Amino acid sequence: MRGKAWFTLLLSLLFLFPVFPLGISGSAFADTKQKVYDFAGLLTDKEKKELEALAGKYGAERKTDLIILTTDDTQGKDIVKYMQDFYDEKALGYDRPHGNCAILTVDMKNREVYLAGFYEAKKYLDEGRLDRIREKITPDLKRGNYYDAFRSYIETSHRYMGIRPGVDPDNILFNVWFQLLASCAVGGIVVGVMAYNSGGRVTVNERTYQDTERSRVLRKTDHYIRTSVSKRRKPSNNNRSRGGGGGGVTGGGHSHSGSRGSF
Repeated sequence: MRGKAWFTLLLSLLFLFPVFPLGISGSAFADTKQKVYDFAGLLTDKEKKELEALAGKYGAERKTDLIILTTDDTQGKDIVKYMQDFYDEKALGYDRPHGNCAILTVDMKNREVYLAGFYEAKKYLDEGRLDRIREKITPDLKRGNYYDAFRSYIETSHRYMGIRPGVDPDNILFNVWFQLLASCAVGGIVVGVMAYNSGGRVTVNERTYQDTERSRVLRKTDHYIRTSVSKRRKPSNNNRSRGGGGGGVTGGGHSHSGSRGSF
C-alpha cells in the first residue's frame, strides 16, 4: 500500500508540474508589455519605470492601453500621421491588436503635442475631453516637467474614462473632496435635527406677549431713488494653449478622436 501511495503522489506531481511554467510565462508577458516609447530621451530610467507601472495599473482598470510616445524626428511626417503609423505598425491595444488605446504623442522638434483615443478610448476620451487633458499638461510641457505632464495624462485619462460619455468630467460633483465634505455636511444636518428633536419644544414666540388689539402700524413709506446698471468687459483667457485639430483615421482604417496643440 505504501508503494502505491508513493506512485500516486509522484504521478500527481508530474501532472501538476507543467502548469507552473505556463503560469509564469503568461504573467511575465503581461508585466513586460511596453507603454512608454521615449525616443526623444525626455525621461530617466527611474521615471520610465514608474510611468510604465502606473500606465499598466490604470490601463488594466479601464481595459485600455495608455501609451506615451515621444520623438525628436517624425521622419518628415506630420505629428498625427506619425502617431497613426506607429499605432498601425505596433498593433497597439489592450484587448486585442489594434484595440482600446489612448496615445500621447510629443514632437520635440516642432514643439507639438497630440492626444488620440481608439475604440473605447475614442468613446470616453472624445475631442472635448482630450482638449481638457492637453490643456492640463501643456504648462508642464512648456516648463520641461515631462514626467509630471505624462503622469497627469495617465491619471486624468483614467479618471475621465470612469465617467460616462456626455457628462462634464470636471464637474465638482465628481470631486472626491467635495463628496467627502457633502457627506460630512449631510451627516451634521441629520445629527443636528436629531439633537433638536430630542430636546423640549419651545412654546414661546414673538406673539406671546404682543397686544394685537392695541398694536398697529402707524405709517408706512416707500421712496424710490434710482436704478443704475454698470457693464464690464469679460477678460479673455490668454493662458489657453493654441490647439485644434481633431480625430481621424489611420492608414489601416482605425478611427480615433484627437486633440492637437503646441507648447
